[in-house]
Amino acid sequence: MKRAVIAILAALGGLVILGFLFIIAMSWAVLSPTPLPSQVVLELDLDRGLVETMPDDPLLMALERRRLETRKLVEGLERAGQDDRVVGLLVRGGAGLGGWATVEEVRDAVTRFRESGKPAVHFGETYGEFGPGQGSYYLASAFDEVILQPSGDVGLMPLTLEAPFLAGMLDRLDVEPRFDTRWEYKDGTDLLTREGFSEPSREANEALLESILDAMVEGVAQGRGLGPDSVRALIRQGPFMAFEAEEAGLVDALGYLDDARVRVLEAADTEAERLAMDRYLERDGLVWDRGPRVALIYGVGMIQRGESGYDPFTGGTSFGATTVAGHIRSAVDDDRVQAILFRVDSPGGSYVASDVVRRELARARDEGKPVVVSMGNVAASGGYLVSVDADRIVAQPTTLTGSIGVMAGRFVTEELWERFGIRWDRIESGGESTLYSVVEDFSEEEWERFQAFLDRVYDEFTGFVAEGRSMGPDEVHEVARGRVWTGRDAYERGLVDDLGGFATAVAVVREVLELEEDVPIHLARHPPERTFFQLLMEDGWRVSVASLAGGHGPEGELLRAVRPLIRRAAASGLLGELPGPVRMPPMEVPAP
Repeated sequence: MKRAVIAILAALGGLVILGFLFIIAMSWAVLSPTPLPSQVVLELDLDRGLVETMPDDPLLMALERRRLETRKLVEGLERAGQDDRVVGLLVRGGAGLGGWATVEEVRDAVTRFRESGKPAVHFGETYGEFGPGQGSYYLASAFDEVILQPSGDVGLMPLTLEAPFLAGMLDRLDVEPRFDTRWEYKDGTDLLTREGFSEPSREANEALLESILDAMVEGVAQGRGLGPDSVRALIRQGPFMAFEAEEAGLVDALGYLDDARVRVLEAADTEAERLAMDRYLERDGLVWDRGPRVALIYGVGMIQRGESGYDPFTGGTSFGATTVAGHIRSAVDDDRVQAILFRVDSPGGSYVASDVVRRELARARDEGKPVVVSMGNVAASGGYLVSVDADRIVAQPTTLTGSIGVMAGRFVTEELWERFGIRWDRIESGGESTLYSVVEDFSEEEWERFQAFLDRVYDEFTGFVAEGRSMGPDEVHEVARGRVWTGRDAYERGLVDDLGGFATAVAVVREVLELEEDVPIHLARHPPERTFFQLLMEDGWRVSVASLAGGHGPEGELLRAVRPLIRRAAASGLLGELPGPVRMPPMEVPAP
């Protein structure tokens, strides 16, 4: 009876999968990419936002598929500037891109596109609706023309940093935060222990805002043909309603999306077809796709021990040391790879995990595999530690980096529990210790031991920086002490080597490899990205189909029944590359 049920389920499963493969084949036949028209205007919707890298999960990839990766957008604009079929660019935006460095990355790519002489128009429904819009307007100012919807606003205004300080609330809850740092600028614990900014924290954060403001003023002034003093005066007056923004010269015209489309065609002086940027990327949009192979490895999110992961609820990615270190090792061992471009976008995390990745980067350099680090929005604390042993470090002027320091501690919650009539007890063996208690305070001896751990981490961290950056201990301490710098300030202090984004990093790779400026580079994701269909087949169906058959793991009866069908489909090309945002190139199906 059981075998009959399994056979029925296997047959049904086979029919379902055959039907699915038939749908894929029909989609491929109907939607397969067609050659580009002779003239196109590229359209890009940045209100969707950008991501550094796609999650390695079929469901999450499907959820994120409408968002472009920053690097691919940069490559697309690089290609479009060289492509005679592309006669103009229209970007729709107004929402923030998630970080100042990302804005600068796209802004730089647009500036290089404009050097081709092709018009670029930015349309915004609003640049901040009853809220700040400095980043989105800063990006818009790089375009030939800015068109604003008549009902919109321009939230160009002073930069502000607000932070909640929880010491009073914790005091009312009878919770004592017992944290400490190295040194005075490492202010992450201030939110728990103070009622406002400390003087060092205020000093450092004011310097950060001023550095970002300088970059914004410089960019807006250059893009809009205004003097820096005039831009600063406008910032003090903001925000602006649409008609005020037009009068102030912040936008060129008021209109709607269809008006912007007409305007870019007029500027291009041609009748061209519209083409979405993601469709262009699918057809012909990558530029770093040939030449010496450079492994692109990502380290994105909070650094932790173990594997990398993705949180679908927050959209956040975790930077797993085991995963990233493994990618670096495999790139070092791959004879095809001539250099490594390590893209870091991380606020830090575990010191031990950060050291694992730092060591692999040092090993790569020692074994003759050049490493260039490209920093995204933030590469601070552990995000800076993993970078120090690179041959060269590239950061955007507004990248947040440095924060060379350490902070740690825990909460004392005994009185909180007593308020609710809850008492904790414990049993010990081998001695008495409350060092890691979730309830009691440190003893005097334990606090001294805790301080020794903080000193040790700080000394090792600064030692790694001194060795990796060829700096003296006193020189490192002067720029360390837990202070966060913008990329521009870090460059002036020797913490990074070059300012720019992906394009600058690729140019630096050429220098490190001693190649001519015009030599193409093949920037290859390492390990190669698995497509949506590969992920679905390898990680999704393998488990779910086996479970349906009542088997365990890959040896379920139903999975064994349908595997030959999948292999035949793969061999016939039915699972070949398909058009659309989800790309499905040929896959390898493991043998049973």
